[in-house]
Amino acid sequence: MTAVNLLDFDLDALAGWCAELGEKRFRAVQLFRWIHRKGEADFARMSDLAKSLRDKLTGRAVVQPLKVISEQVSTDGTIKWLFDVGGGDAVETVYIPESDRGTLCVSSQAGCAVGCRFCSTGHQGFSRNLSTGEIIAQLWFAEHQLRCRRVLPASERIISNVVMMGMGEPLQNYAALLPALRVMLDDHAYGLSRRRVTVSTSGVVPMIERLQADCPVALAVSLHAPDDALRDQLVPLNRKYPLAELLTACRSYLSVAPRDFITFEYCMLDGVNDSPDQARELIALVNGRSAALRLPCKFNLIPFNPFPASGLRCAPRDRVLAFAKLLQEAGIVTTIRKTRGDDIDAACGQLAGEVQDRTRVQARLTRPVIRIAALPPGAA
Repeated sequence: MTAVNLLDFDLDALAGWCAELGEKRFRAVQLFRWIHRKGEADFARMSDLAKSLRDKLTGRAVVQPLKVISEQVSTDGTIKWLFDVGGGDAVETVYIPESDRGTLCVSSQAGCAVGCRFCSTGHQGFSRNLSTGEIIAQLWFAEHQLRCRRVLPASERIISNVVMMGMGEPLQNYAALLPALRVMLDDHAYGLSRRRVTVSTSGVVPMIERLQADCPVALAVSLHAPDDALRDQLVPLNRKYPLAELLTACRSYLSVAPRDFITFEYCMLDGVNDSPDQARELIALVNGRSAALRLPCKFNLIPFNPFPASGLRCAPRDRVLAFAKLLQEAGIVTTIRKTRGDDIDAACGQLAGEVQDRTRVQARLTRPVIRIAALPPGAA
């Protein structure tokens, strides 16, 4: 008999599994709390569980963590772990400490099939989806490992925010993502608010609609271009779900979203998507032709983190500032992301891990990106 990994279960699924063992729901709640709130993997140490249940769990179930291959610590305190997920694949997880929060960047796939031109993960190709247990194991390890290092009581959390912005496109692994989100939000587990759990997507429109119905958390959309022609090149998924469909899905999502805006991620690429005219196109795109069509949003401008295979460069700082100013003057909340962990390749777009590619990614990414016309001398 193969033992089940209890990290694969949200509370309802665990309660159903325990019912098959003849146990009531409150026993499942106890077990769930031991695993997630206390970080316990040894059933023998779960002192308030009935001995009869502990005996049933032995041989039938495990709490299976991921094997840590390496840990790197940045000069700014950012920590990156490389986890072995078997079959020659490894994924990366990043913890970003700040004065008012601790953010964990979690991977959902070994690699990524979307193939965005500016993303190191996309250039590695795609191997497989992670299971719910493999997604949650990243949070389980980080929360309890860091808590032990800081000698904090069980009631005090280390991880206050989770962003599904690691390796992979979360909405292409929806079946595993949804239970993982429910575990993150459950008060018997990590108790995170919907505002503090963010799913980042390159624009899988049907799954945005499903997330809206099933578990609306904060939504971030990798936009990166103001028009379909350029976005087709930078984010190939746009060919299937163009901007008009994506923005319609975003407007609908806001009806139930925990925040009253959508975050748009925009990677600033030198001579590709960073001109003043393109900033104005973005303004027109999200403001619409009338107040009724305006899309409440926030832009997060991301300095590109170069890697050799991309053939791209980061937009100069002065051009990024000028781009941000145009958006701000149009009344759009705009921030420039502070780069964290770049000395350990833990910054946005740098996560690579180890991927046994099944998608022939290099054949898909050999075409050069068509750049915009050169800016006139002195242009910002």
